[in-house]
Amino acid sequence: CPSVSSLPRSLPSSLCRAGTQPGGRMPEPSEPALRRLSRHLLARYQKGTRPVRDWRTTTNVAIDLMVYAILSVDEKNQVLTTYIWYRQHWTDEFLRWDPAHFDNLTQISLPVESIWVPDILINEFVDVGKSPHVPYVYVSHHGEVQNLKPIQVMTACSLDIYNFPFDVQNCSLTFTSWLHHIRDINLSLWRQPELVKFDRSVFMNQGEWELLYVLSRFQEFSVKSSDNYAEMKFYVVIRRRPLFYTVSLLLPSIFLMVMDIVGFYLPPHSGERVSFKITLLLGYSVFLIIVSDTLPATAVGTPLIGIYFVVCMALLVISLTETILIVRLVHKQDLQPHVPEWVKHLLLERATILLCIRDRKKFSQSKTQSLDISRQVENNDSTAKLTPYGCEDPRECGAVGGTRSALAFAGRTEGSAALQEVLRETTAIRQLLEKREEFRDVAREWLQVGYVLDVLLFRVYLAAVLAYSITLGTLWSVWRDA
Repeated sequence: CPSVSSLPRSLPSSLCRAGTQPGGRMPEPSEPALRRLSRHLLARYQKGTRPVRDWRTTTNVAIDLMVYAILSVDEKNQVLTTYIWYRQHWTDEFLRWDPAHFDNLTQISLPVESIWVPDILINEFVDVGKSPHVPYVYVSHHGEVQNLKPIQVMTACSLDIYNFPFDVQNCSLTFTSWLHHIRDINLSLWRQPELVKFDRSVFMNQGEWELLYVLSRFQEFSVKSSDNYAEMKFYVVIRRRPLFYTVSLLLPSIFLMVMDIVGFYLPPHSGERVSFKITLLLGYSVFLIIVSDTLPATAVGTPLIGIYFVVCMALLVISLTETILIVRLVHKQDLQPHVPEWVKHLLLERATILLCIRDRKKFSQSKTQSLDISRQVENNDSTAKLTPYGCEDPRECGAVGGTRSALAFAGRTEGSAALQEVLRETTAIRQLLEKREEFRDVAREWLQVGYVLDVLLFRVYLAAVLAYSITLGTLWSVWRDA
């Protein structure tokens, strides 16, 4: 302190003496406003009591929710794991102060363990997630408390996977006080419902699921005629992105079905069609084994795509059965009976008109061109019956006639025994050729019936596959746009 003589006369020397402490030390600085305010608020605070001066006053808690991410959807256990930003707001009548007494301080953060916090829980909780701990809350000078914290929520949800992979899930998060009835704690929505519904400002939408909207609704409920409780429901509506499942599940199945349809253009009288369709059936079975782990498994129901795979497998089996039937029908057998008249009437007359096969003879000729060379040789031999001696060339007929004249002349000289033997051999050969021609006619009729039946069954099969595909495509399109 300066000397007393150097001070102005108007300033007493006692002021200088007051600024010093014993021993000549400088005074300690004043306590910060935050410490004084915190000590002032928590000195006599009791966190075990609801913070109202009149017990008849209801504590109104406003809550808000923003979805940050969809972590996982467990269809088997019916559990939805989400990461949300949760906010609470209420008024504490014992946490008020005058900012003028505390350096104009209007807001302070206090430890959450030191003040009263409402016991608001989520009814659908099934497990405690890995949520970070936020140890503080904000308190304003009017007593308004804001509790903001992120929560990893693992909740039970009734998941409907029937429309997989074009499914939309609606899971609810119900916030309610576990103990206090509505006269003590009432709930309200912090923001307007329209703002909550389409708020995707913090949502991370790079995963399998996309957030459509969040609906909010307030309601009261009671248990066994007891006091009413307030609850706030948030409906989180999410939709699966189907591109991955379309590429890995639907397209391979569609390609195999297209190849099965193309296989009908193989000739039915050859064995290649049967082996081709058996290969397709085995390939589809291996495909189902591979994708079985990708399909969601639940004990409630079967997704539509599972039914789709089963129906496709059934169609492949039906296609193979039809092929075996046609191959068996058109295969030549010497002991086949004639085609019944009613079969000829239905298939060779009615069905050809229905299938737009106008010229049956032309159709039959075009189909019989694929027979083997031995059958063509036999057809050439069958024309020999038009000549008297079973030959086609007139010069050969002349040679045969000369031979028979010579035999007749020799018969006159040698007797009729040799002539009778030649006539019996010629008659036997002619009867054999006629019987073989009859067998060929029977086989040709069954071949024609088999080809007409093959075309008919192919078109019925194609119509069934197209109708099934259009139905599934329409259903999935409607569900996707819903």
